[in-house]
Amino acid sequence: MSQTTGRVGHDELATLKLVALEGALEGRTTVTCSELADRLDASNQTASRRLQRLEDAGHLHREVTGNGQLVSLTDEGERALQREYADYRRLFEGDADVTLRGTVTSGMGEGRHYISLPGYMRQFRERLGYEPFPGTLNVELSDESIRTRARMDALDPVEIDGWADDERTYGPAFCWPAAVETTDGERYDDVHVIAPERTHHDADQLEMIAPEKLRETLEIEDDDELNVHVSEQ
Repeated sequence: MSQTTGRVGHDELATLKLVALEGALEGRTTVTCSELADRLDASNQTASRRLQRLEDAGHLHREVTGNGQLVSLTDEGERALQREYADYRRLFEGDADVTLRGTVTSGMGEGRHYISLPGYMRQFRERLGYEPFPGTLNVELSDESIRTRARMDALDPVEIDGWADDERTYGPAFCWPAAVETTDGERYDDVHVIAPERTHHDADQLEMIAPEKLRETLEIEDDDELNVHVSEQ
């Protein structure tokens, strides 16, 4: 699986949490290495190195000023904290579900082609327990749900292996069990969110597969609002 930014360790995540609590999640805020070092019970050099690693990993924007450093979390930094939140929620609440909201939108039509390929279809039947309708339901996520989607990384998906035929190699996919709910209260449970990678950088859409054509079964069309309740296998 590919990533656009580097991973950081627990020490850096603890630093990221502190600067977020200081206001860096809402916008730019000033921090000094000495103040940060005191809160981390570490040296100034250690605090500086952690900020540098967070910036290198794409989790922070930094600007050195005469009074310290102006820092703000990037979208990736916020997603990292969302993943931590999801882990702690599972630990203390035992609730791993993630609810995402958005509107139905038309896709590019590529889902129909890829889902119908035999190397994927065979695994869908074996691992999901059904043969999907040849096409995906696309949902454009709300701004809040774009951020919340990172919590899906804490959920265990059904893994669909990559495979190859005589012409090319096809990558792996990940499927999360889900239920779709309309604003009228109609619900369809036998759904899976599908993604080509387990990471979701800059992803503002969900693609879903199901045994039936969800647009017809739920009587939905473009711009209709939906709730998508994602769980783990």
